[in-house]
Amino acid sequence: MPAPRTVLLTGAAGGLGTLMRGLLPDYGYELRLLDLLPVEGEPDALTADLADKAALREAVRGVDAIVHLAGISLEASFDKILKANIEGTYNLYEAAREEGVRRIVFASSNHAVGFTPRPRGEAPFDDGALIPIDTPHRPDTFYGLSKSFGEDLAQFYWDKYGLETVSVRIGSCFAEPTSVRMLSVWMSPEDGARLFHAALTAEDVRHTVVYGSSANTRLWWDLSTARALGYEPRDDSEPYAEKLIAEQGELDPANPDHAHLGGHFTTHPPIWPY
Repeated sequence: MPAPRTVLLTGAAGGLGTLMRGLLPDYGYELRLLDLLPVEGEPDALTADLADKAALREAVRGVDAIVHLAGISLEASFDKILKANIEGTYNLYEAAREEGVRRIVFASSNHAVGFTPRPRGEAPFDDGALIPIDTPHRPDTFYGLSKSFGEDLAQFYWDKYGLETVSVRIGSCFAEPTSVRMLSVWMSPEDGARLFHAALTAEDVRHTVVYGSSANTRLWWDLSTARALGYEPRDDSEPYAEKLIAEQGELDPANPDHAHLGGHFTTHPPIWPY
């Protein structure tokens, strides 16, 4: 696919959106920013709710591709998740279809498969021990359920309308990992930008699901579909391991918070504060 020039970035005021609006322009993209809240320092950013179909139609008009990060990123009531993450994502896809946008990069989550047992034993694991990309959906929250829906919606829009999507099951994208679990699922912001760039430019993606993380020594999942897009992660969480393990201890298979890919989302998920 020719490199898109203008990209709509939804959720531009959020944590991941803030990181990506600082990094993606280095790849030559002109970003059009959209969020429910004003984007600090960006007076031209669009402010709209994902329920506003007319505003979404206007926001996607003329863009080459969309990076969809908007929505609730923690657990919430089903009604809130339904409005923001399920209906909101549908509204965005409809606007994209109506305006002829051909590529979306959808921020899915590892929590779409959060009840999948995590790999056991010592990392690094051989390929057979890594969680495959075709592992069945096992959402750990209503939030995770909404990401499963988003992946299925993306598949439907490819099969029905030819609208391509790369669904990125993001682990944890922060400047550095903050927990022992995160050593396995961390994606550095720079690797996040590399992955989104690959997802925006790869040829013939149809609907491709990838895991989103750096090339961590303690990696739990298979990055082969991400690498097939041209993604070449450069970072590894291992330099942070000694300090985090000294503070928090190794993961304990007997601890329910440590038994599954989704971690504490399977037991005591953090709640969206708004």
